[in-house]
Amino acid sequence: MILATTHQIDGRSVRDYRGIVVGEAILGANIFKDIFASIRDIVGGRSGAYEQELEKAREIAFAELTQKAAELGADAVIGIDLDYEVLGQNGGMLMVSISGTAVVLD
Repeated sequence: MILATTHQIDGRSVRDYRGIVVGEAILGANIFKDIFASIRDIVGGRSGAYEQELEKAREIAFAELTQKAAELGADAVIGIDLDYEVLGQNGGMLMVSISGTAVVLD
């Protein structure tokens, strides 16, 4: 499966559009990670705990997007857009939403 943020793949043309596909993942960050992230924010530096959660959410969302495109018989998803949101009370949940157009290439 070819995944691209562009609306075309160099050297290939779109033979058929199969529709919009979406992959989403919402993960909660536990209290201990929140505490350590808060300390990291105060003293400076990167928050590894949140970076790991974002990476995990992104991987889940891409896997879902790819699976849905494959179910439609697509061999690529073009025009991919990634959105990140913080949800829930006190921003305790991380959401990654990925959408694109499933296509069949020549």
